[in-house]
Amino acid sequence: MRRYLTIAGLSVVALLSLASSPSFAAVSEPDDDPLIDPAPCVNAATDGDADKIIAACTPLIDQHRTAKPDRVKALLARAAAFDRKQQPDRALADYDAALGLDATKADGFNARGELRRRQGNRRGALADFTAALKHDPQHQAARANAKSLAQELERLGAELALKGKPSFDCKTARRAVQKAICADPDLADLDRAIDAAYQAQLRQAVAGVVSGAGSRRAVQRAQQDFIAARDAAFGRSKDQLRGVMQARLQQLLAGKAD
Repeated sequence: MRRYLTIAGLSVVALLSLASSPSFAAVSEPDDDPLIDPAPCVNAATDGDADKIIAACTPLIDQHRTAKPDRVKALLARAAAFDRKQQPDRALADYDAALGLDATKADGFNARGELRRRQGNRRGALADFTAALKHDPQHQAARANAKSLAQELERLGAELALKGKPSFDCKTARRAVQKAICADPDLADLDRAIDAAYQAQLRQAVAGVVSGAGSRRAVQRAQQDFIAARDAAFGRSKDQLRGVMQARLQQLLAGKAD
């Protein structure tokens, strides 16, 4: 006869059978990490209050059982909230996490691109705007951002190409003061700014067909007088030369011929 060890009147075989039954499993340890309802985070994001968004979405983000779509939405909402609270590093961290989970979110790429652009990271911003348009070619905000950033980069490229170069060709410079300007990038930039302001004032004089101090002849004469004063200042010191040039630039920007 086979013998079985009994515990409280039940054999070991009976206990094992009971443990494997559905009814026994139903009374196992309760779940100590229940799912968090995403509704408060969604509602807070709709209301737009940054503090409420952070408070409502953070538990959803931290909960390891949160479904990926809900986590992505919560991260994007909290990122925007951190951005509004001027906490760019925390905002970028959330954008990175969200886009790492779902790299198809055009709104997320566009929002991160706008933040990167404000921080001066134009290359990263352009990459984000491009990614946004890749996933949603009709994304109007990303399209507008990409266009304006491209124009900005083109302008900066043109300015960089001219940086340290005066308004005249240094290869043909003959006067000593011109050679001194060519040799000093700051003076070269100042000379180019003066010429641009002078040309703008001259165009206004021609368009206005006015007489007196605002006439074309008066504007040209004032520029000739400045050049004479600039050349005379060169014989003293570079600081005096710079001072004469800065004074002329301020005069032109103020709309005065002389």
